[in-house]
Amino acid sequence: MEAKRTDVNSLGEFGLIDHLTKTFKSTQKSTKKGVGDDAAVMEFGNLQTVISTDMLVEGIHFDLAYTPLKHLGYKSIMVNLSDIYAMNAIPSQITVSIAISNRFSVEAMEELYAGIHKACELYDVDLVGGDMTSSPTGLVISITAIGSAQADKIVYRSGAKKGDILCVTGDLGSAYLGLQILEREKQIYQESPEVQPDLEEQPYLIERQLKPEARKDVIDYMAKNNLIPTAMIDVSDGLASEVFHLCKESGLGAFIEESKVPLHPSTEEMAIKFNMDPITCALSGGEDYELLFTISEEDLEKVRYMPDVFIIGEMAAKKDGITLHSSGGNIHPLKAQGWKHFGNE
Repeated sequence: MEAKRTDVNSLGEFGLIDHLTKTFKSTQKSTKKGVGDDAAVMEFGNLQTVISTDMLVEGIHFDLAYTPLKHLGYKSIMVNLSDIYAMNAIPSQITVSIAISNRFSVEAMEELYAGIHKACELYDVDLVGGDMTSSPTGLVISITAIGSAQADKIVYRSGAKKGDILCVTGDLGSAYLGLQILEREKQIYQESPEVQPDLEEQPYLIERQLKPEARKDVIDYMAKNNLIPTAMIDVSDGLASEVFHLCKESGLGAFIEESKVPLHPSTEEMAIKFNMDPITCALSGGEDYELLFTISEEDLEKVRYMPDVFIIGEMAAKKDGITLHSSGGNIHPLKAQGWKHFGNE
């Protein structure tokens, strides 16, 4: 049976927004007015508000040849919530702005918003507004996330001190290897459409690329255990790039122990299969959306018992540079070769 296809023009801009957002219910006390007015209204009392915006462009940040729209909607929210958590704040609202070409139907947009809706439900955030317009080609998604925290709990990239311990959550490089599998299968399909895709029986790597999770659990754990990092950033462009950001903003150097960088067994397996160095995938791969943070030495015992957190190095004097201590005992200058948004960067 042929799938139903409704032209988006049949609903119009505001009709489409109403149609796609009718199942969203506000659960946050701070949401005074959501979708439906000229602006959302939020009330935070003595809390400081944190806002982050990210834009995802088809052909640059995602490929619909292998990215389901529902997964894309979910991931677009995770990308933004991760930035809020990296400030040690709690996200509470989002706005969603989308530009679509006429090749997208109402049903396609329903799929995208189903992913957005699932993310809002699981992470307890409210959709409070946005915009929708036409695009000459492709799909553009812009999400703004709004969160809050007490002033003394907000963590910046600039707060690290010499001797602070460098920690990271989860594992690194897995999303990049998932992307390599998907890109390879896309090329094979383009050359031989009859060939069935081979995802290498690597559901973990594929999910890390298509459906990442922001680390709300880590922020919740820190709050319960009264642990406030001295500096923090989310790992979106590769570990090396994020270490450079922390060092630049804090005016420090750092060293990373190669043997301490957390790698999933599937990441190591597939890196070798692709003739790649696993540690290079972790340092430069990106899109892991883990948290990289520093803590004072006095908080070491608190971190030792944190689930899914790994001590990977230490902050050093600026004159000592940013280095990688290899498993073989050598010291190399660390290079930040993370994903570039523009070719001329």
